[in-house]
Amino acid sequence: QVQLVESGGGLVQAGGSLRLSCAASGRTFVSYGYGWFRQAPGKEREFVAAISWSGGGTNYADSVKGRFTIRRDNAKNTVLLQMNSLKPEDTAVYYCAVRRYGLPSYDYECDYWGQGTQVTVSS
Repeated sequence: QVQLVESGGGLVQAGGSLRLSCAASGRTFVSYGYGWFRQAPGKEREFVAAISWSGGGTNYADSVKGRFTIRRDNAKNTVLLQMNSLKPEDTAVYYCAVRRYGLPSYDYECDYWGQGTQVTVSS
């Protein structure tokens, strides 16, 4: 079992930055892939970014490429999402998730979820 706790959300003006953190506890393995997903009101949950725990491979949604960076801090069992040049359309609840084998790209691939953190970008 893996427990995930997100933090770092908040309210920011367009063009600003936020850094989200996902603290993982419990059993973790090098095969795990960590992902960030988001869900805006009235919309489906969508993939944002992912990183492998062992090799550092990453993947990003086209909508965030060049603006968001995902990285991991193995010593702290934490995955970070640095979000720059934020836009109002980035407003959503952001979720951290784990796929036990491989990088997640879809929410149905994930086995564990955090509770989410709200990000609001004002225009």
